[in-house]
Amino acid sequence: LTPSQVKTLQLFASSPCRRLLFSRLCQLEDHKPCPLCDDAKEVLEPYKRRFILQEVDITLPENSAWYDKYKYDIPVFHLNGKFLMKHRVDIQKFEDQLMKLEFVLKT
Repeated sequence: LTPSQVKTLQLFASSPCRRLLFSRLCQLEDHKPCPLCDDAKEVLEPYKRRFILQEVDITLPENSAWYDKYKYDIPVFHLNGKFLMKHRVDIQKFEDQLMKLEFVLKT
């Protein structure tokens, strides 16, 4: 995300739009080519209706902060803005966190 996108997301995070905007956003940091990233997307395919997948190419100049942090650790997953896992999908962890998030959003 660019700094302006982060600011926009932060503004929305404190607004009534928060539930809509942040409802089950899964961010995947990757670069091309990335066989592990492709594998991860395949594993998450059955869940695609339960979250929005946002891919971030860390090799792009505007994502240099992500590159500096994760260049040796892709893919990296954040769910609803929080670090979730890296390298490979832990499907049980993903399912547990997704269910918790869905429960919170329902209440």
